[in-house]
Amino acid sequence: MFTPAVDRYQAAFATVVSLACRYRRTDNRPQPDRTTGYTGMERELPTVTVIMPVREEADAVENAIRSVLASDYPRDRVEVLVVDGMSRDATRAIVQRISEEDPRVRLLDNPKRTVPYAMNIGIRHAQGEVIIRVDGHADVDRDFIRETVTVLQDRPEVWCAGGPTESVNTTFTGRVIAAAMSSPVGVGSARFRLGNYEGFVDTVAFGGYRRWVFDRIGLFDEDLVRNQDDELNLRVVLGGGKIYLTPRIRSRYYPRSSLRKLARQYYQYGFWRIRTIQKHRRPATLRQVAPLCFVLTWLALTAASFIWVPARILLAGFAALYGIGLIIRAVDVARRGLGLKGALLAPVVFCILHFCYGLGSLHGLIWFVLLKRPPGKPEEHALSR
Repeated sequence: MFTPAVDRYQAAFATVVSLACRYRRTDNRPQPDRTTGYTGMERELPTVTVIMPVREEADAVENAIRSVLASDYPRDRVEVLVVDGMSRDATRAIVQRISEEDPRVRLLDNPKRTVPYAMNIGIRHAQGEVIIRVDGHADVDRDFIRETVTVLQDRPEVWCAGGPTESVNTTFTGRVIAAAMSSPVGVGSARFRLGNYEGFVDTVAFGGYRRWVFDRIGLFDEDLVRNQDDELNLRVVLGGGKIYLTPRIRSRYYPRSSLRKLARQYYQYGFWRIRTIQKHRRPATLRQVAPLCFVLTWLALTAASFIWVPARILLAGFAALYGIGLIIRAVDVARRGLGLKGALLAPVVFCILHFCYGLGSLHGLIWFVLLKRPPGKPEEHALSR
Protein backbone atom coordinates (compact mmCIF):
# COMPACT_ATOMS: atom_id res chain seq x y z
CA MET A 1 0.00 0.00 0.00
CA PHE A 2 3.10 2.29 0.20
CA THR A 3 4.00 1.76 -3.44
CA PRO A 4 2.15 4.80 -4.89
CA ALA A 5 3.71 7.15 -2.30
CA VAL A 6 7.19 5.78 -3.02
CA ASP A 7 6.61 6.18 -6.72
CA ARG A 8 5.56 9.79 -6.21
CA TYR A 9 8.68 10.55 -4.16
CA GLN A 10 10.91 8.88 -6.77
CA ALA A 11 9.27 10.85 -9.56
CA ALA A 12 9.70 14.12 -7.68
CA PHE A 13 13.36 13.36 -6.96
CA ALA A 14 14.00 12.55 -10.62
CA THR A 15 12.43 15.86 -11.64
CA VAL A 16 14.61 17.82 -9.24
CA VAL A 17 17.77 16.08 -10.51
CA SER A 18 16.77 16.74 -14.11
CA LEU A 19 16.19 20.43 -13.46
CA ALA A 20 19.47 20.70 -11.55
CA CYS A 21 21.38 19.15 -14.44
CA ARG A 22 19.66 21.37 -17.00
CA TYR A 23 20.23 24.59 -15.05
CA ARG A 24 23.29 23.60 -13.10
CA ARG A 25 25.01 26.94 -13.89
CA THR A 26 23.25 30.18 -14.65
CA ASP A 27 26.18 32.60 -13.98
CA ASN A 28 28.73 33.72 -16.54
CA ARG A 29 31.85 33.11 -14.50
CA PRO A 30 34.60 31.35 -16.50
CA GLN A 31 35.18 27.76 -15.35
CA PRO A 32 38.58 26.11 -14.92
CA ASP A 33 39.79 23.86 -17.68
CA ARG A 34 40.08 20.29 -16.33
CA THR A 35 43.50 19.77 -17.94
CA THR A 36 45.21 23.13 -17.30
CA GLY A 37 43.32 24.50 -14.31
CA TYR A 38 42.95 27.92 -16.06
CA THR A 39 39.67 29.72 -16.51
CA GLY A 40 38.67 30.90 -19.97
CA MET A 41 39.82 34.40 -19.04
CA GLU A 42 43.24 33.16 -17.91
CA ARG A 43 43.71 31.18 -21.13
CA GLU A 44 43.50 34.55 -22.94
CA LEU A 45 46.15 36.26 -20.81
CA PRO A 46 49.23 37.31 -22.82
CA THR A 47 52.71 36.06 -22.07
CA VAL A 48 54.87 38.57 -20.18
CA THR A 49 58.60 39.21 -20.18
CA VAL A 50 60.02 41.15 -17.23
CA ILE A 51 63.38 42.70 -18.13
CA MET A 52 65.63 43.68 -15.23
CA PRO A 53 68.70 45.79 -16.12
CA VAL A 54 71.25 45.43 -13.32
CA ARG A 55 74.83 46.30 -12.46
CA GLU A 56 76.45 45.96 -9.03
CA GLU A 57 73.11 45.17 -7.37
CA ALA A 58 74.18 42.35 -5.02
CA ASP A 59 72.39 43.94 -2.05
CA ALA A 60 69.02 44.26 -3.77
CA VAL A 61 68.73 42.02 -6.83
CA GLU A 62 67.45 38.90 -5.05
CA ASN A 63 64.62 40.81 -3.44
CA ALA A 64 63.73 42.33 -6.82
CA ILE A 65 63.68 38.99 -8.66
CA ARG A 66 61.75 37.13 -5.97
CA SER A 67 59.09 39.84 -5.85
CA VAL A 68 58.47 39.21 -9.55
CA LEU A 69 58.51 35.41 -9.16
CA ALA A 70 55.92 35.72 -6.37
CA SER A 71 53.44 37.21 -8.85
CA ASP A 72 49.90 35.86 -8.93
CA TYR A 73 50.08 35.84 -12.73
CA PRO A 74 50.10 32.31 -14.28
CA ARG A 75 53.61 30.89 -13.88
CA ASP A 76 53.95 29.55 -17.42
CA ARG A 77 53.16 32.98 -18.86
CA VAL A 78 56.03 34.86 -17.19
CA GLU A 79 59.75 34.95 -17.88
CA VAL A 80 62.36 37.13 -16.14
CA LEU A 81 65.41 38.27 -18.10
CA VAL A 82 68.10 39.73 -15.85
CA VAL A 83 70.54 41.64 -18.07
CA ASP A 84 73.75 42.27 -16.17
CA GLY A 85 76.26 45.03 -16.96
CA MET A 86 79.24 42.80 -16.15
CA SER A 87 78.95 43.26 -12.38
CA ARG A 88 82.07 42.68 -10.31
CA ASP A 89 80.21 42.00 -7.07
CA ALA A 90 78.02 38.98 -6.26
CA THR A 91 75.14 40.04 -8.53
CA ARG A 92 75.80 37.43 -11.21
CA ALA A 93 76.22 34.58 -8.73
CA ILE A 94 72.94 35.47 -7.05
CA VAL A 95 71.05 35.55 -10.36
CA GLN A 96 72.58 32.25 -11.47
CA ARG A 97 71.58 30.60 -8.20
CA ILE A 98 67.98 31.79 -8.57
CA SER A 99 67.87 30.68 -12.22
CA GLU A 100 68.88 27.16 -11.14
CA GLU A 101 65.94 27.14 -8.73
CA ASP A 102 63.46 28.61 -11.21
CA PRO A 103 64.01 28.17 -14.98
CA ARG A 104 61.83 31.21 -15.69
CA VAL A 105 64.85 33.35 -14.75
CA ARG A 106 67.64 33.82 -17.30
CA LEU A 107 70.89 35.78 -17.01
CA LEU A 108 72.05 37.75 -20.07
CA ASP A 109 75.27 39.74 -20.50
CA ASN A 110 75.42 43.46 -21.24
CA PRO A 111 79.03 44.35 -22.17
CA LYS A 112 78.07 48.00 -22.75
CA ARG A 113 76.88 48.22 -19.11
CA THR A 114 74.21 50.94 -19.53
CA VAL A 115 70.45 50.53 -19.18
CA PRO A 116 69.30 51.14 -22.78
CA TYR A 117 71.66 48.43 -24.05
CA ALA A 118 70.37 46.11 -21.32
CA MET A 119 66.74 46.77 -22.22
CA ASN A 120 67.36 46.23 -25.93
CA ILE A 121 69.23 42.97 -25.29
CA GLY A 122 66.28 41.85 -23.19
CA ILE A 123 63.70 42.85 -25.80
CA ARG A 124 65.56 40.94 -28.52
CA HIS A 125 65.56 37.80 -26.35
CA ALA A 126 62.03 38.27 -24.99
CA GLN A 127 59.27 35.81 -25.79
CA GLY A 128 56.46 37.76 -24.13
CA GLU A 129 53.66 39.70 -25.77
CA VAL A 130 54.00 42.31 -23.01
CA ILE A 131 57.38 43.76 -21.97
CA ILE A 132 57.76 45.15 -18.45
CA ARG A 133 60.81 46.87 -17.00
CA VAL A 134 61.63 46.34 -13.32
CA ASP A 135 64.92 47.63 -11.93
CA GLY A 136 67.26 45.65 -9.70
CA HIS A 137 66.82 48.13 -6.82
CA ALA A 138 63.02 47.84 -6.76
CA ASP A 139 60.33 45.35 -5.86
CA VAL A 140 56.73 44.91 -6.96
CA ASP A 141 53.41 43.75 -5.50
CA ARG A 142 52.06 40.26 -6.23
CA ASP A 143 49.41 41.67 -8.58
CA PHE A 144 51.80 44.09 -10.33
CA ILE A 145 51.95 42.08 -13.57
CA ARG A 146 48.26 41.20 -13.56
CA GLU A 147 47.17 44.81 -13.02
CA THR A 148 49.52 46.00 -15.79
CA VAL A 149 48.06 43.48 -18.22
CA THR A 150 44.52 44.40 -17.14
CA VAL A 151 45.04 48.05 -18.08
CA LEU A 152 46.46 47.07 -21.48
CA GLN A 153 43.53 44.72 -22.12
CA ASP A 154 40.84 47.13 -20.94
CA ARG A 155 42.24 50.19 -22.73
CA PRO A 156 43.23 49.49 -26.35
CA GLU A 157 44.50 53.07 -26.81
CA VAL A 158 47.13 52.58 -24.08
CA TRP A 159 50.58 51.54 -25.30
CA CYS A 160 52.24 51.67 -21.89
CA ALA A 161 50.82 51.14 -18.40
CA GLY A 162 52.41 51.74 -15.03
CA GLY A 163 51.81 52.87 -11.48
CA PRO A 164 53.19 55.14 -8.79
CA THR A 165 56.55 54.14 -7.37
CA GLU A 166 56.95 54.49 -3.62
CA SER A 167 60.45 55.57 -2.61
CA VAL A 168 61.65 53.63 0.45
CA ASN A 169 64.92 53.00 2.23
CA THR A 170 66.31 51.51 5.44
CA THR A 171 69.08 53.94 6.41
CA PHE A 172 68.25 57.31 7.95
CA THR A 173 69.81 59.32 5.12
CA GLY A 174 68.10 57.05 2.59
CA ARG A 175 64.73 57.61 4.26
CA VAL A 176 65.17 61.38 4.07
CA ILE A 177 66.12 61.07 0.40
CA ALA A 178 63.06 58.87 -0.20
CA ALA A 179 60.82 61.43 1.52
CA ALA A 180 62.28 64.25 -0.59
CA MET A 181 61.73 62.23 -3.77
CA SER A 182 58.06 61.81 -2.83
CA SER A 183 57.56 65.55 -2.42
CA PRO A 184 56.42 68.02 -5.13
CA VAL A 185 59.28 70.31 -4.12
CA GLY A 186 61.74 67.50 -4.78
CA VAL A 187 60.39 66.05 -8.03
CA GLY A 188 57.90 68.62 -9.31
CA SER A 189 54.73 67.26 -10.90
CA ALA A 190 56.04 63.76 -11.65
CA ARG A 191 52.80 61.81 -11.09
CA PHE A 192 54.47 58.41 -10.80
CA ARG A 193 56.49 59.61 -7.79
CA LEU A 194 53.69 61.45 -6.01
CA GLY A 195 50.99 58.74 -6.20
CA ASN A 196 47.21 59.05 -5.64
CA TYR A 197 46.50 59.78 -9.29
CA GLU A 198 44.88 57.77 -12.03
CA GLY A 199 44.84 58.81 -15.65
CA PHE A 200 47.00 59.61 -18.65
CA VAL A 201 50.55 60.85 -17.97
CA ASP A 202 53.71 61.73 -19.88
CA THR A 203 55.87 58.98 -18.36
CA VAL A 204 56.03 56.16 -15.80
CA ALA A 205 58.96 54.46 -14.07
CA PHE A 206 58.41 50.69 -14.51
CA GLY A 207 56.18 50.59 -17.54
CA GLY A 208 54.57 47.63 -19.25
CA TYR A 209 54.54 47.91 -23.06
CA ARG A 210 52.77 46.00 -25.77
CA ARG A 211 55.47 44.13 -27.67
CA TRP A 212 54.56 45.66 -31.02
CA VAL A 213 55.23 49.17 -29.66
CA PHE A 214 58.97 48.58 -30.13
CA ASP A 215 58.40 47.51 -33.72
CA ARG A 216 56.53 50.74 -34.37
CA ILE A 217 58.63 53.37 -32.59
CA GLY A 218 61.97 51.57 -32.18
CA LEU A 219 63.96 50.31 -29.21
CA PHE A 220 65.51 52.27 -26.35
CA ASP A 221 67.94 55.01 -27.43
CA GLU A 222 71.40 53.59 -26.73
CA ASP A 223 72.99 57.06 -26.76
CA LEU A 224 71.34 57.91 -23.47
CA VAL A 225 73.04 56.83 -20.27
CA ARG A 226 70.12 58.40 -18.35
CA ASN A 227 66.49 59.30 -19.13
CA GLN A 228 66.13 56.53 -21.70
CA ASP A 229 62.67 55.57 -20.42
CA ASP A 230 61.46 59.18 -20.57
CA GLU A 231 62.74 59.47 -24.14
CA LEU A 232 61.00 56.24 -25.14
CA ASN A 233 57.76 57.40 -23.54
CA LEU A 234 58.02 60.70 -25.41
CA ARG A 235 58.16 58.68 -28.65
CA VAL A 236 55.12 56.72 -27.49
CA VAL A 237 53.14 59.94 -27.12
CA LEU A 238 54.47 61.47 -30.34
CA GLY A 239 53.62 58.22 -32.13
CA GLY A 240 49.96 58.50 -31.13
CA GLY A 241 49.97 56.19 -28.11
CA LYS A 242 48.79 56.78 -24.55
CA ILE A 243 50.53 56.16 -21.22
CA TYR A 244 48.25 55.29 -18.32
CA LEU A 245 49.05 55.43 -14.61
CA THR A 246 46.95 53.73 -11.95
CA PRO A 247 47.55 53.24 -8.21
CA ARG A 248 46.57 49.60 -8.65
CA ILE A 249 50.01 48.92 -10.18
CA ARG A 250 52.25 49.19 -7.13
CA SER A 251 56.02 49.04 -6.76
CA ARG A 252 58.75 50.30 -4.47
CA TYR A 253 62.03 51.95 -5.44
CA TYR A 254 65.11 52.06 -3.22
CA PRO A 255 66.91 55.35 -3.94
CA ARG A 256 70.53 56.13 -3.15
CA SER A 257 71.36 56.21 0.53
CA SER A 258 74.40 58.46 -0.02
CA LEU A 259 74.25 62.20 -0.69
CA ARG A 260 77.27 61.94 -2.95
CA LYS A 261 75.68 59.24 -5.10
CA LEU A 262 72.41 61.16 -5.20
CA ALA A 263 74.25 64.26 -6.41
CA ARG A 264 75.97 62.32 -9.16
CA GLN A 265 72.71 60.65 -10.22
CA TYR A 266 70.81 63.92 -10.56
CA TYR A 267 73.70 65.64 -12.29
CA GLN A 268 73.58 62.85 -14.87
CA TYR A 269 69.81 63.19 -15.17
CA GLY A 270 70.19 66.87 -15.98
CA PHE A 271 73.10 66.33 -18.39
CA TRP A 272 71.31 63.66 -20.45
CA ARG A 273 67.99 65.53 -20.36
CA ILE A 274 69.50 68.08 -22.72
CA ARG A 275 70.50 65.33 -25.14
CA THR A 276 66.89 64.08 -25.16
CA ILE A 277 65.54 67.58 -25.79
CA GLN A 278 68.14 68.11 -28.53
CA LYS A 279 67.03 64.93 -30.31
CA HIS A 280 63.34 65.82 -30.29
CA ARG A 281 63.67 69.63 -30.29
CA ARG A 282 61.26 69.82 -27.35
CA PRO A 283 60.91 68.66 -23.74
CA ALA A 284 58.13 66.26 -22.82
CA THR A 285 57.01 68.68 -20.08
CA LEU A 286 58.13 72.04 -18.68
CA ARG A 287 59.01 70.19 -15.46
CA GLN A 288 62.06 68.78 -17.22
CA VAL A 289 63.63 72.21 -17.86
CA ALA A 290 62.60 73.83 -14.56
CA PRO A 291 65.91 72.98 -12.76
CA LEU A 292 67.92 74.54 -15.61
CA CYS A 293 65.82 77.72 -15.44
CA PHE A 294 66.25 77.70 -11.66
CA VAL A 295 70.05 77.53 -11.85
CA LEU A 296 70.22 80.11 -14.65
CA THR A 297 68.14 82.50 -12.54
CA TRP A 298 70.53 82.11 -9.61
CA LEU A 299 73.56 82.69 -11.84
CA ALA A 300 72.02 85.68 -13.62
CA LEU A 301 70.93 87.42 -10.42
CA THR A 302 74.26 86.72 -8.72
CA ALA A 303 76.25 88.10 -11.65
CA ALA A 304 73.98 91.13 -12.02
CA SER A 305 74.17 91.94 -8.31
CA PHE A 306 77.82 92.91 -8.71
CA ILE A 307 76.99 95.72 -11.13
CA TRP A 308 73.31 96.53 -10.50
CA VAL A 309 71.93 97.30 -7.05
CA PRO A 310 68.29 96.29 -7.76
CA ALA A 311 69.58 92.83 -8.71
CA ARG A 312 70.77 92.42 -5.12
CA ILE A 313 67.23 93.01 -3.89
CA LEU A 314 65.86 90.51 -6.40
CA LEU A 315 68.50 87.98 -5.41
CA ALA A 316 67.69 88.41 -1.71
CA GLY A 317 63.97 88.02 -2.39
CA PHE A 318 64.52 84.97 -4.57
CA ALA A 319 66.72 83.37 -1.90
CA ALA A 320 64.18 84.18 0.83
CA LEU A 321 61.31 82.60 -1.10
CA TYR A 322 63.40 79.52 -1.84
CA GLY A 323 64.43 79.23 1.81
CA ILE A 324 60.81 79.50 2.99
CA GLY A 325 59.79 76.76 0.57
CA LEU A 326 62.56 74.50 1.85
CA ILE A 327 61.55 75.08 5.47
CA ILE A 328 57.89 74.28 4.80
CA ARG A 329 58.75 71.02 3.06
CA ALA A 330 61.38 70.16 5.69
CA VAL A 331 58.59 70.27 8.30
CA ASP A 332 56.60 67.88 6.11
CA VAL A 333 59.59 65.50 6.05
CA ALA A 334 59.86 65.69 9.84
CA ARG A 335 56.20 64.69 10.16
CA ARG A 336 56.93 61.44 8.35
CA GLY A 337 58.63 60.11 11.46
CA LEU A 338 62.07 61.56 10.70
CA GLY A 339 61.99 64.21 13.43
CA LEU A 340 64.16 67.27 13.83
CA LYS A 341 67.23 65.54 12.40
CA GLY A 342 65.30 64.71 9.24
CA ALA A 343 64.02 68.28 9.00
CA LEU A 344 67.59 69.59 9.14
CA LEU A 345 68.84 67.17 6.47
CA ALA A 346 65.88 67.59 4.12
CA PRO A 347 66.85 71.07 2.79
CA VAL A 348 70.27 69.67 1.88
CA VAL A 349 68.62 66.87 -0.08
CA PHE A 350 66.24 69.27 -1.83
CA CYS A 351 69.16 71.51 -2.81
CA ILE A 352 71.04 68.51 -4.22
CA LEU A 353 68.00 67.54 -6.33
CA HIS A 354 67.54 71.07 -7.67
CA PHE A 355 71.08 72.32 -8.13
CA CYS A 356 72.69 69.11 -9.35
CA TYR A 357 69.96 68.52 -11.92
CA GLY A 358 70.15 72.15 -13.02
CA LEU A 359 73.96 72.26 -13.19
CA GLY A 360 73.96 68.97 -15.08
CA SER A 361 71.50 70.47 -17.56
CA LEU A 362 73.72 73.53 -17.95
CA HIS A 363 76.69 71.25 -18.63
CA GLY A 364 74.62 69.35 -21.18
CA LEU A 365 73.54 72.60 -22.82
CA ILE A 366 77.16 73.67 -23.24
CA TRP A 367 78.38 70.20 -24.28
CA PHE A 368 75.67 69.12 -26.72
CA VAL A 369 74.23 72.41 -28.00
CA LEU A 370 76.99 75.03 -27.89
CA LEU A 371 80.06 72.83 -28.44
CA LYS A 372 78.12 70.22 -30.48
CA ARG A 373 80.06 67.40 -28.84
CA PRO A 374 78.98 63.76 -29.36
CA PRO A 375 77.76 61.75 -26.35
CA GLY A 376 80.77 59.39 -26.47
CA LYS A 377 80.86 55.67 -25.76
CA PRO A 378 78.33 54.62 -23.12
CA GLU A 379 80.69 52.27 -21.31
CA GLU A 380 83.07 55.18 -20.68
CA HIS A 381 80.57 57.12 -18.56
CA ALA A 382 80.78 56.77 -14.79
CA LEU A 383 77.53 55.56 -13.23
CA SER A 384 76.09 56.58 -9.89
CA ARG A 385 75.65 53.12 -8.34
